[in-house]
Amino acid sequence: MQVIIADELPDICIDLLEKAGLQVLKKPGIKADELKTIIGACDGIILRSGTKITAALLEKADKLKAICRAGVGVDNVDVSAATKKGIVVMNTPEGNIVSTAEHTVAMLFSLSRYIPQSHSSTKAGKWERKQFTGVQIAGKTIGIIGLGRVGRQVAKRANAMEMKVIGYDPFISPEITSQFCPNVVNNLKDLLTQSDYITVHVPSNSETKNLITQTEIAQMKKGVRIINCARGGIVSEDALYHAIKSGHVAGAALDVFETEPPVGNKLLELDQVVTTPHLGASTEEAQYAVALEAANQMADALTGRGFRNAVNLPPYNPEEYAKLKPYITLAEKMGALLIQIVNGGIQSVEIVYTGDICKKNVQLTTDSLLVGLLRPTLDEGVNLVSAPHLMSERGIKVNVTVSSGACDFTSLITAKIVTPQGEKTIAGTVFGKGDPRIVDINGYGIEVALSPHMLILLGKDKPGLIGNIGSVLGNRKINISHMTFGRKESGGNAIMVVSVDAPVPQECLREIELQKNIDAVYLARL
Repeated sequence: MQVIIADELPDICIDLLEKAGLQVLKKPGIKADELKTIIGACDGIILRSGTKITAALLEKADKLKAICRAGVGVDNVDVSAATKKGIVVMNTPEGNIVSTAEHTVAMLFSLSRYIPQSHSSTKAGKWERKQFTGVQIAGKTIGIIGLGRVGRQVAKRANAMEMKVIGYDPFISPEITSQFCPNVVNNLKDLLTQSDYITVHVPSNSETKNLITQTEIAQMKKGVRIINCARGGIVSEDALYHAIKSGHVAGAALDVFETEPPVGNKLLELDQVVTTPHLGASTEEAQYAVALEAANQMADALTGRGFRNAVNLPPYNPEEYAKLKPYITLAEKMGALLIQIVNGGIQSVEIVYTGDICKKNVQLTTDSLLVGLLRPTLDEGVNLVSAPHLMSERGIKVNVTVSSGACDFTSLITAKIVTPQGEKTIAGTVFGKGDPRIVDINGYGIEVALSPHMLILLGKDKPGLIGNIGSVLGNRKINISHMTFGRKESGGNAIMVVSVDAPVPQECLREIELQKNIDAVYLARL
């Protein structure tokens, strides 16, 4: 079998591949036209960011089994086209963890001691000691948003610097986070109000875009300092600019921007902002590590030892997959809905299958539900291959039960999440010819068609409740496409699920929360 090295890799990677019995074709910097002529004879390709793998190129890839990107991002690979051809796409997320954490700490020091500004001043022949009086890091509180691989390494280093470390990550088990960050808060507001420094370490997706806006900044201490070495767009650049100008935020250290390079970005005009050109993973050690990791993964993939860090779905039996597709869709949406109505770190997930579905391959639906749980918080690498591993890595136990007992539906999937704050459950089924529905939330019998924007409201069954919510949404020009109501007894606790045609702004959610007889409001995006 033959592997193309399409970008520069250390010689040790080639040695490793050859020792695995693979033929290596070293072509760093290969042009698209030449790659098109030889890709048909290749079983694997390893690349960095310089080579693009397009759909047109993959049309010629009749033997290709695996593509591995030496790095995290796979935006230079048409993953969808590769998936359709049954080609597994992998990345290497481990190799640059330490480098990114170290860069975060470097930015923290630079921000605290005005190192870039004083360097430029001194090089210009000035000696402005009073102007660059900094702040001491020891004894300060650092809030880490996201306690994944990088966030944990930052916590480890902050502890060593005698900082008080608090963290927020509702999607990682407390058993895991406590090893690195003993002070974990259950909601973001608690972190924002306590921290002298705030650093973000979450992926960029629909859930984390503008995670920090004017609303969140207003909850922070005056004089807070913000660090972002994760992804641009997590911190609202406009809100950050105005907060620094007003003096509420003392400064920011940014390695990433929403648009890169950040030409014309007004944050660059501020002396209180320290910047670097996306250097988090740019160390010799990190580049070497991800290359070695890519070679090892490719060797394993092509010699039958399995795929690691796959970012797409490898081919399943098409007939089996087609029959299960409505339940796969249902399970993923159930997971996505469930994760958006829980508070606190997840300790375990319990999934129960009842009815005819027990006779099918429930592993596919189980993995799909886990994908739904994880995708709101992670990058595009979450899929049926990686989801079980990611749950295990986060210390979250997954228990699956196949029940032969009777139920009110031909097939039923029930999922429960256990957190330190309690339990949340959801159940769903498929009606007719592939119509997935939610039929129970926290013990309330309902019937809900899955839609992109859903409001889940918990409250009291009192007259006027439904009308009040309809009025709030109507006043905001938000159209209701479907509404369902569930209760266990008249006048007692109740649940309302409202499907709407457009996203619900935060101001509207707050207005709904203030309505009489409303206890909690959740906005779910599916």
